[in-house]
Amino acid sequence: MTGTDTRNAWPELPYARLQPTAGTLLLWTQIVGKVAVARLPWLNHSWHVALHISARGLITPLIPCGGMGLQLEFDFLAQELVVRTTEGRERRIPLTAGPVAGFYRHVMDALTALGAPTRIVAHPNETPDPTPFEEDRTSRAYDPQAARDLWLAYVQMARVFGRFRTRFLGKCSPLHFFWGGADLALTRFSGRRAPLHPGGVPNLPDEVTREAYSHEVSSAGFWPGDPRLPEPAFYSYAYPTPDGFADAKVSPAAARFEPELGEFVLPYAAVRAATDPDADLLAFLQTTYEAAADLAGWDRAALECAEGTPGRPRPVG
Repeated sequence: MTGTDTRNAWPELPYARLQPTAGTLLLWTQIVGKVAVARLPWLNHSWHVALHISARGLITPLIPCGGMGLQLEFDFLAQELVVRTTEGRERRIPLTAGPVAGFYRHVMDALTALGAPTRIVAHPNETPDPTPFEEDRTSRAYDPQAARDLWLAYVQMARVFGRFRTRFLGKCSPLHFFWGGADLALTRFSGRRAPLHPGGVPNLPDEVTREAYSHEVSSAGFWPGDPRLPEPAFYSYAYPTPDGFADAKVSPAAARFEPELGEFVLPYAAVRAATDPDADLLAFLQTTYEAAADLAGWDRAALECAEGTPGRPRPVG
């Protein structure tokens, strides 16, 4: 692979192979993410609870715990959950197939052993099955290579979403992993308040949803799929959804609007097969954002800028 040719860097993510492991990771990441919920002060739009892509997997923010700091990382190279403190201590939990109840107990025991016992809301959010973690004794599948490939795909996405983020001067989230829906997300804000969200997300308090969507957004990201859309795909939506959004012309040709989801999707497989995957994904991000911003009347001239260049500050004045 050359410095500009990224085609071979995008791993294959067949849904049938990925789905069992992605379903297990959905529950594991919820357990880990809820440690941040329990210990960090609330940050706008739940940004404090999200995981971030690291050089080895997915990692929490640094979580204050008395006078020390705590961090939890899914290491998909070593296939371990690593729980570390700023005092230099750590515990490692192997990532292996088995019941969620066992993983939950290992995480709670590791936190206690490190001097950071934590009580979390110990049941899943945003899923139709709210079985408490400690009671979920169904054996769960875990394919280490599938998990590693998913993370390596995130690494590629981080590069492209990172470029897209530099084109915006307004308020914009980092690219982060929301474990409630197992989606990687980047969200731009118009700066205007939004109508009160109706809520209704399964097993999620309406107050959380309403705070997340307190302001007008155009949001895009990646999702490993579920029975509603049985394929890994990139997505883009707006809240509130402006009139005409579903009929907007977007790129590339493989993109389509999914009425049941209320958003545009672009299959991951189509991006991976493209002559220039980065260009196709950037086109999707840009054209779906433009559709949302134009139809909703965002002040694009004030909110946008040229794409950033390594080592060169953005010109001002």
